[in-house]
Amino acid sequence: MRGTSVPAAPPRPGGLDGFNRACEGSAEAALLACCASSRWAARIAAHRPYPDLDALLAAADEASYDLSASDLDEAFADESSPGLHDSAPQAARTALAAAHARYESSFGHAFVICLDGFSPTEHLNQVLSGIRLRMNNDPDEERSIAADELRRLARARLAHLVANHPESDTASPAHRVL
Repeated sequence: MRGTSVPAAPPRPGGLDGFNRACEGSAEAALLACCASSRWAARIAAHRPYPDLDALLAAADEASYDLSASDLDEAFADESSPGLHDSAPQAARTALAAAHARYESSFGHAFVICLDGFSPTEHLNQVLSGIRLRMNNDPDEERSIAADELRRLARARLAHLVANHPESDTASPAHRVL
């Protein structure tokens, strides 16, 4: 559970410089929107300032690789399976909902996938084929793959956060919804 000293809504820190200068609680709140592990967020916030985006992303990767099983459980609990855009056909919604339900029933957490590098028209196929392929994994192997996908998502969200995009949030549709 997240601490009560962290604001519920992540602030807009205003690029890397703003992130570096933000108070610890604001920085942690923004980081929790990228990856919901409080240990991950606290670690990255505590090591500020970062000289550039590459250093920040390297710190995020290192913190991701050091997450314990309970840290991963905390982060996975806040993830939601990628869904479809409101205009998607009902048949696609039904197929995706069934695939997500089967995955979550088998592995105990939402299906996590980073869709960076794929066009929005490819997202549905990527998610459905990803679920289909990963359903064959044993639980330990799948947890490792999901943790890596979570790390990739956190990197993308973090890069977006400090890229001075005030009109959008860290859980942008490109990362959450098809």
